[in-house]
Amino acid sequence: MKTMVALENSNCTRCDNSTDTDRFAAACPERFFEVFISEQQLITTAVGLTARGYRSLASAFAAFVSRAVDFVRMVAMSGVGICINGSNAGVEIGADGRSRMGLEDLALMQVIQGSTVLYPSDATSAAALTSTMVDLDGISYLRTTRGAFPVLYGSDEAFPIGRPKVLRSSLHDDVCLVGAGVTVRQYFDAANDLAQEGISARVVDAYSVKPIETSTLLDACGATGGRLMVAEDHHPECGLGTAVALGISEREASFRIALLAVRAMPMSGPNAELLDCGGISAPHIEAAVHALVGCG
Repeated sequence: MKTMVALENSNCTRCDNSTDTDRFAAACPERFFEVFISEQQLITTAVGLTARGYRSLASAFAAFVSRAVDFVRMVAMSGVGICINGSNAGVEIGADGRSRMGLEDLALMQVIQGSTVLYPSDATSAAALTSTMVDLDGISYLRTTRGAFPVLYGSDEAFPIGRPKVLRSSLHDDVCLVGAGVTVRQYFDAANDLAQEGISARVVDAYSVKPIETSTLLDACGATGGRLMVAEDHHPECGLGTAVALGISEREASFRIALLAVRAMPMSGPNAELLDCGGISAPHIEAAVHALVGCG
C-alpha cells in the first residue's frame, strides 16, 4: 500500500520550512498532494485516497488540525484509517505567535474513538513512530514540535505503541517525571540539578499518549512512594496528565500527581522564555518536585 502525503499550507513550507514536507514532495512528487490552507479538505482528500487503496498521511500545524476535528470524527465513525501529523505544537514554537500554538490537540485527538496519539521527543522517535503509524488501524495522530532538539535515542531503538520508556532511574528514586516531546529534555536538566541536592528523579518518556500501558507508571508509583509529575506543552485539560492519571487511578489509589501545563494565554517570544513563562521549564519542574517530596 502506497503512502500519500497531503499538505495544508504551501506558504509555510516554501517560505520558512515550517513543516518540511517539501522534502517529501521533492523526493516523491507523484505521491504528494498540495491542499493549501483548507484543513477540512485535507482530511477528506486523505480519506478519498485511502478509499482508493492508498495509505494517507495528512500534515498540518497542530493548531489548525482543530478546524477539521468534525471531519476526523466522521472518519472514525466510518472505520477508515488515516494518519495525521500535527506539527509546530505548543509554546515551544516561540516567535510564531499564540495563534499557531497548538495547545488543545492532544485533548481533541484523544477523545476520537479508537484513535492512537503519539508524541515523540526527538528525531529518532519521530521517524520510527511515523513508520509505525502507517500500519496502524483507525486514526493515528503524531504530534511534533518545531525546534531542533538533541537526539536521545540510538538509530536501532524500538518504540512499541503504548509502552513508556524509562530513560533515567536508580534504586532510590524520590519522584517520577513523566513527559513527552519537549518536556523530556527539560526533565533531564531538572534531574541533574535535583541530583546535586540529593533528590533522585526517574525520567519516563510517554511517547505513546494513547494508548498508554500502566505497568511502567505503576512501577514508578511503587518505587517513588506514589510521587509523580507530568509537565506538558499543552493546556492542563485532557492532555498527557489526564492520560497518566486515568491509567494509574484504575489500579493504584495511593499516589500524588503534580501537573505542570500551559495555563495562561501564551505570548510570542523566544523558545526558552516561553517554556519558562508557560511554567514547564526545568526551574519550574524543580520547584514542583521540591513541593511534591516535601523539600520546600
